[in-house]
Amino acid sequence: MDNYVGKRLDGRYEIQEIVGVGGMSVVYKAYDNVDDRVVAVKILKDEFLTNDDFVRRFKNESKAIALLSHPNIVKVYDVSFGEKLQYIVMEYVDGITLKEYIQKQGAITWNDALFFTTQILKALQHAHDKGIVHRDIKPQNIILLPNGNIKVADFGIARFSRSETRTLTDTAIGSVHYISPEQAKGEFTDEKADIYSVGVVLYEMLAGKVPFEAESAVSVALMQLQNNAKRLTEINPDIPLGLEQICIHAMQKDPKDRYQSATEMLLDVEEVINNPKTVFDYSCFVDKSPTKYISDTDKITAETPVINEKPIEKAVDSDEDEVEYYDPDHKKKVISAVLIGIIILVTAAVLLVMAITGSFKTSTNTLDNFVGFSYDELISSNKYDYEFVLEQKKTDEVEPGIVVDQSPEAGSKVISGSQVKLVVSASMDDINVPNIYNLNDEKAKKALANEGLTNYKFTTISSETVEEGLVVYTEPKAGTVVSSDTQIVVFVSSGPTTKEVVNIEVPDVTGLKQEGARAFLEKMGFKNVNFVTQDDLRPKGVVISQSPAAGSSATADDKIKVVISSGETTTTTKPTSKVSLSVSLPKIVDESGEYITDTLEVTIDGETYLNQAVTLNGTNASVSITLDGENEANVKVSLTDIGALETKTVSPKKSMNLKVDFSGFSNEKTTISSNDSQTVQASNVNGAQ
Repeated sequence: MDNYVGKRLDGRYEIQEIVGVGGMSVVYKAYDNVDDRVVAVKILKDEFLTNDDFVRRFKNESKAIALLSHPNIVKVYDVSFGEKLQYIVMEYVDGITLKEYIQKQGAITWNDALFFTTQILKALQHAHDKGIVHRDIKPQNIILLPNGNIKVADFGIARFSRSETRTLTDTAIGSVHYISPEQAKGEFTDEKADIYSVGVVLYEMLAGKVPFEAESAVSVALMQLQNNAKRLTEINPDIPLGLEQICIHAMQKDPKDRYQSATEMLLDVEEVINNPKTVFDYSCFVDKSPTKYISDTDKITAETPVINEKPIEKAVDSDEDEVEYYDPDHKKKVISAVLIGIIILVTAAVLLVMAITGSFKTSTNTLDNFVGFSYDELISSNKYDYEFVLEQKKTDEVEPGIVVDQSPEAGSKVISGSQVKLVVSASMDDINVPNIYNLNDEKAKKALANEGLTNYKFTTISSETVEEGLVVYTEPKAGTVVSSDTQIVVFVSSGPTTKEVVNIEVPDVTGLKQEGARAFLEKMGFKNVNFVTQDDLRPKGVVISQSPAAGSSATADDKIKVVISSGETTTTTKPTSKVSLSVSLPKIVDESGEYITDTLEVTIDGETYLNQAVTLNGTNASVSITLDGENEANVKVSLTDIGALETKTVSPKKSMNLKVDFSGFSNEKTTISSNDSQTVQASNVNGAQ
């Protein structure tokens, strides 16, 4: 039996059930008695409390997430780092991982892939602006909600891009199928490592499989260093060429040849969304040789790789599904290839040593035979670095609690941290807890009695989504195999919380259809949702933009303006422009030496566009603004608490980059205009000195 299920942590968090088991931690679903909400509690396993490396990674995750506030990033609510118990309380996200979705769905449509990629990039854009590099972007760490929105999770190996100290261990970790070449080599990593991983995730969504597969982690790492993935348009000719180019650009071996920021990649993604026939002309893809398509192996010896719509005749099909084309400089490349081969062999030897010594964290293991072992003993052991997934099977041939089957099978090559499904025996007399969700008291009791479960207890819990008097969930959860005398706790909705909701975080509904956006916003509690049609080539009814912006705070009665596409363009289409706003924040600390928080407010012609909390730690805050209309707009940017204010006039006829510098401000109330901003800023800086 688990040590925490049924207990209350710090008198506040009632642990209900296990929802995930990882190599160093266990994630539980819990109820927060103070804030009256369901949360996820990640608890560091007891055996790692004295392991400095695991404790450091665990604390690093909490520090990273605490700095972030974005609708596409899992929120952190609370942390506790005691000597005997360490945990992180996070937002409970009821969904499946993108990996599970791909495994069930196979290759997904390129439209959906663009929708998911947009959200991933927005999340990373926010994290990178805060100086945080995720370093483990993969479908397993991306949670897909029922409405199609995503949440980026697991910042356990994140690092601060401005950090001066690092170790080989720090730089080499990550999931081998998704890590960048520089990670594989144990070199310094920055935001561009995340860009590479996004490219791999995008490839997997479009192809239904990862670009590089091999029997060992070392082999996969070598492929990341030197091999070229099979072209997406060969796998599916319906994929737009521009989208394939985006994927290739993100997956360039040399960080200098990739997108330099999430924002840059996001702009190209939006171009393809607006016009699927878009074809890019990246300078790093231009070659002075006659038109040809060459592999990334050739890229090492040639000037640069090239993408062309019409590659010339294919010469060889390799065993690894890579495509090579005739190259007039073949003789020169033979000599270079020999040198490259030597380099690869040396790199392989280094990686092999790293794998053996444990410096390379993504090592490959031969899976043990778990059949015949006790499931409870396996999950409580610190011997195995796998994510065990439980499946129960009734049988009278084996005593309950014993593993009777496993997947992958014993002897398989698996990577540390991989999922391993264990089929565990249950008594024939045991009963599957029925699904009584949304049933009333009488029907729920009848359903339980019909299954032979008579030991039950009803309790109430507030719910914003389930009608008062109906079942929200049970503990143990539906589908769990239990004995007939097990007590079933039935949680019945008492209706919405009686606490007054002052502010609600505005979700990101861009890319959703009108009815989906309306339902999502109304579910969040917004009562005044207004839709405006704008000429656009995106599908009719798809949300183009919104105001207030995603991540802002608004009350339930505030007006939410949602712009949807008409599905067509006319000569009367209003000009639009994209404004990239960068705000340099000051460094201001309180009496205890902690950075204070303030409210960053952006208004356009007097209408609130953004209203969100920021930490005044000297970093930059980035805001993407879409303007439409023919008249100039006044954009006011302010930090409301310290009184910093600057006004900019922008034209909707051209895109631009705006910079607002508040870095020299103190907590003295100061107001500036666009005309005298330089003078006042200098005054504040001098005053601070």
